[in-house]
Amino acid sequence: MGGTGKTPMVALLASALLAKNLKPAIISRGYGGATGEKVNVVSDGDRIFMDARVAGDEPCFLAKNLPGVAVLTGVVRILPCRYAVEKLGCNVLILDDGFQHMAVARDLDLVLFSAASLAGNSRVFPGGDLREPVNALKRCNAFVITGVTDTLKLRARKFGELLKNKFPDKQIFFTAYGATAARSLAGGKLNLPELPAPLYAFCGIAQPELFENSLMENNIPISGFKPLKDHQVLTPSLIKSMEQQARNSGAKGIMTTEKDMIKLQKNTFSLPCFSLRMKVTPDTAFETFFRDWITTTFPPS
Repeated sequence: MGGTGKTPMVALLASALLAKNLKPAIISRGYGGATGEKVNVVSDGDRIFMDARVAGDEPCFLAKNLPGVAVLTGVVRILPCRYAVEKLGCNVLILDDGFQHMAVARDLDLVLFSAASLAGNSRVFPGGDLREPVNALKRCNAFVITGVTDTLKLRARKFGELLKNKFPDKQIFFTAYGATAARSLAGGKLNLPELPAPLYAFCGIAQPELFENSLMENNIPISGFKPLKDHQVLTPSLIKSMEQQARNSGAKGIMTTEKDMIKLQKNTFSLPCFSLRMKVTPDTAFETFFRDWITTTFPPS
């Protein structure tokens, strides 16, 4: 139901396609966005037209961090797909969170599992975290187990073996997800040791404990931690409450995720505010797999 690292993977794939001189577009449902239009052009690859309040936090995060890549949203995703091809000249589409959207045919289906939560209790929502029964995984081309750390490595490998036994025709890959630096809301990049301490942290993501773990793994002292709902709207009252909690805890600043940072204005907090910059590192096997897929799907003319 979320928290498997789809957005960072989408960014990784889009960057790889762009590097091969293709013209990708990312198509998202736009969770948390206020717009009701059938097709919403968040970015045409050159300009960003919508903010997080209108388009949703994830599409805006992708648009801001992927210059050259178009980002569109729409509940009926065939419509923004057609727009991207016919109006923007895109020649490859990435459906962010589109495995169940059968109205759009696809050439490659990747299913992601978080190394931290795997398949949960293997039950379908609301009894568990899965959106479809396990047998639906027959439709995919490959599995990617994301967020593999030293602590989770053995667990991820064992789960990969279980998947391979049940689906022997599917390839299985692994990615790591680690912090590289911090970004100030006021502008500017910092190395992690340059951050003030302690920091009050908050996030509105599907698995907030993963963000808290990242802070601990990178030795970033926190004076308090506020988990919010995924795609939480940051209202003035919530912002005021969190800033008061931060001050009461003795924090020297506020830390959040890149996805949450996209919803903030430069003067949102009177305390300094930072986001943790994260990077996906795929295993060599996945890099080879996706490079070969690009070459096969778009053979040199």
